[in-house]
Amino acid sequence: MSVKVGQPAPDFTMEGVMGKEFVKASLSDYKGKWVIFFFWPLDFTFICPTEITAFTRSYKEIEGLGGQVLGASTDSKYSHLAWVDDIGEQAYPLLSDITKEVARRYGVLIEEEGIALRGLFIIDPEGIVRYSVVHDLSVGRSVEETIRVLSALQTGELCPVEWEPGEETLGKAA
Repeated sequence: MSVKVGQPAPDFTMEGVMGKEFVKASLSDYKGKWVIFFFWPLDFTFICPTEITAFTRSYKEIEGLGGQVLGASTDSKYSHLAWVDDIGEQAYPLLSDITKEVARRYGVLIEEEGIALRGLFIIDPEGIVRYSVVHDLSVGRSVEETIRVLSALQTGELCPVEWEPGEETLGKAA
């Protein structure tokens, strides 16, 4: 099953790491917030830490927009904990989808390899998926573009190509 824009985001509960502590997080814990939920393929790789640390660098801005970041891979919470020693503590939970069930439900699991594609979902405060993008393993995502799209979605209006926060929109969506 693959989640689609406009549909409810599948809820989940996963264990993970926040700072150097084990935590448990559910999507439902963030009801009422905009959630940026993303998957990365594997800990201890080349592109993944660049994305993960970029979300931490932009976390205050995302939080200022009423957002929360949640990241997940199919690695174990123990792998995440060890990885934090390399990449530093992050501003949001690094969750373990060790069962691969959440990646499967979101449609980003590469079954043969048991890892997730670089999927990213923006989920609105009511739990509806409003944006999704899935990249090949070899291409990192743009945190700046994610924040731009989050800002556009929050206007509730029609936003033209290359729209930036503060610019005019095309008016209310029908």
